[in-house]
Amino acid sequence: MSRESEADPTDPTGDAALPGTLPEALRTELIAFRRDLHMHPELGNQEFRTTAAIKERLVRAGLKPRVLAGGTGLICDIGDPAAGDGDGVPVLALRADIDALPIPDTKSDCAYRSKVPDRAHACGHDVHTTVVLGAGLVLADLHRQGRLPRPVRLVFQPAEEVLPGGAADAIEDGALEGVGRIIAVHCDPRVDAGKVGLREGAITSACDRLEIALDGPGGHTARPHLTTDLVTAAARVVTDVPALIGRRVDTRAGLAVTWGRIECGHAPNVIPQHAELSGTVRCLDIEAWRQAPDLVVAAIDEVANLHRAKSEITYVRGVPPVVNDGEVTGLLRDAMVARRGEASVEGTEQSLGGEDFSWYLERVPGAMARLGVRVPGERTVRDLHQGDFDADEHAITVGVELFTASALLDARTRTS
Repeated sequence: MSRESEADPTDPTGDAALPGTLPEALRTELIAFRRDLHMHPELGNQEFRTTAAIKERLVRAGLKPRVLAGGTGLICDIGDPAAGDGDGVPVLALRADIDALPIPDTKSDCAYRSKVPDRAHACGHDVHTTVVLGAGLVLADLHRQGRLPRPVRLVFQPAEEVLPGGAADAIEDGALEGVGRIIAVHCDPRVDAGKVGLREGAITSACDRLEIALDGPGGHTARPHLTTDLVTAAARVVTDVPALIGRRVDTRAGLAVTWGRIECGHAPNVIPQHAELSGTVRCLDIEAWRQAPDLVVAAIDEVANLHRAKSEITYVRGVPPVVNDGEVTGLLRDAMVARRGEASVEGTEQSLGGEDFSWYLERVPGAMARLGVRVPGERTVRDLHQGDFDADEHAITVGVELFTASALLDARTRTS
């Protein structure tokens, strides 16, 4: 979906206050680029076509991107920190995630719907990627004109949807070397295109993955007393474990166990010998997140033992909360106000969604903004991780100009 509106040119806080707005020809190109990505989604660590497309466009702009060691994702500097460009202050990094989800694209009236069965950009990563690419192209042009005071790094990261996230691999491959601050956006279908949502402090939650196998002697449903009734045991784990957790940790921590899969049995008159469950553990509070593995495992064992089931638990650590730095959140606010005025910024709540952008913030200060992608006035919310998700492509312009303004304001205000 594409729609454009311009900031008031008479507003002294608007686009005229800073260079680095998005030219019309590039805006059109970026929409086409985003639609191409949307039609060809790739899962985490398989984003070879996506990586090649980003690289080709950056090279064509005279830049020198470097593909990450895993073969997908890349980083690219605009200006050369090692050559002494700028004033020696660590650079600002702009991060995008490039992977898609393993779900079908269910949009029926969309010319650019996914061409790959059971794959879709249903979380907006195609928009994130296009925003960082567009910002990079605009900033590269400013650099050629001698109008970019300090180098900027572009980080196109693979596998955000694969716990514990591709951010760790990007960091290991040098994505944060020489970086002093990092910023990102995430599509938000609850916010109108043309606006961003900002929050200082935690803006997402911790997210871990849980896999459970239950085993015991099965048998005939006529004689359940001679068996370990795994169907009942699995059902009790599903219902009782979240309830137990809710009474063993401060409810303000928002520790939630939610199930996404349960498999048990094959016939109506046979009690099975094996059951499997999987789900997620999400938490608003980082201290409670650190306690979560012990609490959750103990609760599962307790319920399983009550029903004489042997439990094997795989608790996979995922990501901590994204905790936005106050100063960097202020930078995003100032940049958005400079581009589109005070009304373009709204507060946002902490969500229970997980995001591996948090791993970068364990190393350097940074912040993530919620990028509005809802068509203003549209009542139907196309939620994230749903097959009919789409974005108002005006958000691409907004994201590019938010990032270019952030880079310029960062260079103006940060001296150490």
